[in-house]
Amino acid sequence: MRCKLQRMETRKKVFTEHGRSVKARGLTQLGRKVAIPKSPGAARIETFPNRHPNRDYTVRFECPEFTSLCPITGQPDFGRITIEYVPDQRCIESKSLKLYLGSFRNEGAFAESIANRICDDLAAACTPRRMTVIAEFTPRGGIAIRVAAEYAR
Repeated sequence: MRCKLQRMETRKKVFTEHGRSVKARGLTQLGRKVAIPKSPGAARIETFPNRHPNRDYTVRFECPEFTSLCPITGQPDFGRITIEYVPDQRCIESKSLKLYLGSFRNEGAFAESIANRICDDLAAACTPRRMTVIAEFTPRGGIAIRVAAEYAR
């Protein structure tokens, strides 16, 4: 596994959902100041229990300001990452996702590798019913690239 998965059930923080207190067990980054990890391998993707596991519904995350580095030139690549998934027992916590995606800023990788790595890491973290990761990078040399990686159980 390339990134650290966080499913601890020890730390407790209380939030509210629909006016009721909800204990956020194992969420170590939410509500705290956390530095962006130096690499995706150092990032921690945290999850929480799905409160509606008997229903199929789609969660969509959009990261319109994604950055990484060209593995050949070291020049920055800019793009948009869209993640859609149907959760099963676990959901991805959005702050940990933001930190994970931010960790690619210093990572040299091709767009194809980035889309597939994000899909693999997130699927390993939450084992969704389905997931699609779309990486759309701005044109370089007049050519834009769009990569869609899919996961299905």
